[in-house]
Amino acid sequence: MEANILVVDDEPEIADLVSVYLRGEGFQVFSCGTGSDALQIVEKEHIDLAVLDVMLPDISGMNLCGEIRRSRQFPIVMLTAKSADTDKITGLAVGADDYMTKPFSPLELVARVKAQLRRYTSYNSGEKDDGEPLNINGLTINKKTHQCWLYDELLNLTPIEFDILWLLCANRGKVISAEELFETVWGEKYLDRNNTVMVHIRRLREKLREPSGHPRFIKTVWGVGYKVE
Repeated sequence: MEANILVVDDEPEIADLVSVYLRGEGFQVFSCGTGSDALQIVEKEHIDLAVLDVMLPDISGMNLCGEIRRSRQFPIVMLTAKSADTDKITGLAVGADDYMTKPFSPLELVARVKAQLRRYTSYNSGEKDDGEPLNINGLTINKKTHQCWLYDELLNLTPIEFDILWLLCANRGKVISAEELFETVWGEKYLDRNNTVMVHIRRLREKLREPSGHPRFIKTVWGVGYKVE
């Protein structure tokens, strides 16, 4: 699998270890230790996925993720030395697609990188033709073109955000549990106290300009899950 991976970590041992494993899988790796260097690489090179450490010497990995998300939609995996749920939620809220807590298994990281790249490649190649677009109260979502329109505005959704919204829209009127959403979209086993789905739903509602407390599209069925009516 040929792809360009950006690795940002100010600990040379970790950056080198991750780079060795990724190169062993055939990836081209760009490595640096600061956020400013990372932004320069993103501007100059075609990057397919980034692995960002949260703790960087100039700007935080969270802020770096946010800056990248201003103009790029490639997958981002965050590395954090903290296991607190708040750090994970913050990372996802600023646009990260996945996270791993240090210490981590390099083999698991490689597996997660491959999974994110498969999803992103599928998203951008227009695979999985699911027929005609779905139209719901001014929201149009097209799985064939991977585009989503709110009235006349094209929404800038990440691949995971698109997959969540498509799953809910394709099952209009049906309540989908957080567990089913996670296992269908991420393809991994859902664990208790996993806030990943909740954070992505919140981001989706923001992009859909949902009124606070009175969402028009994504409804919460307390204790059960989410649905689009």
